[in-house]
Amino acid sequence: MVAQEDFVARRLAMVEQQIERRGIRSARVLDAMRAVKREGFVPSEIRNSAYEDRALSIEEGQTISQPYIVALMVDALELAPTDRVLEIGTGSGYAAAVLCEVAGEVYTIERLEWLAELGHKRLVRNGYESIHTRHGDGTLGWSEQAPFDAISVAACGPEVPPCLAEQLAIGGRLVMPVGKTSRDQHLIRRLRRSQHTFVDEDLGKVRFVPLIPDHT
Repeated sequence: MVAQEDFVARRLAMVEQQIERRGIRSARVLDAMRAVKREGFVPSEIRNSAYEDRALSIEEGQTISQPYIVALMVDALELAPTDRVLEIGTGSGYAAAVLCEVAGEVYTIERLEWLAELGHKRLVRNGYESIHTRHGDGTLGWSEQAPFDAISVAACGPEVPPCLAEQLAIGGRLVMPVGKTSRDQHLIRRLRRSQHTFVDEDLGKVRFVPLIPDHT
């Protein structure tokens, strides 16, 4: 069993070697990555691998993203301390916890019911009781809580779901992997300039699990 002090050392090394050295400069994002105990958001049998520089398999055939990708997405959202954020794809709960360290209020949706329950339990166990969790179709967003200052989508689709774009506040940012195949995915940041005007930026190639709506 790894001592807690060793996990702390691994976490600090992860931030320095995997995130800062790759160009993430936001002090608030780096502090959030240092604060969240990644080992608390993975299955017990792979806790020793929590700070490796790669995605890890979790329950229900899903993954917890590479630490750098989590930091990159949070950084791209350009969050203020009062921002309201919607996350699509709770998964392990790790990215929601990082978002909670940076933003004001976090809402997160998971399509797989058992994983939604497990993610909620992990968030509570790690001290993130204030995060709002829901089991449901993430492509539909969370309309009764909209608009959101930022939306993070942790799964890839061929395009940004229209419901999600419409739930962005004016001036809001959405970050999502977009691509028609598993080998052709790009992380896109969509900025909402006005009610009918959106601007997309390509943040580079990535690889995520597919975004699957419940009605397919």
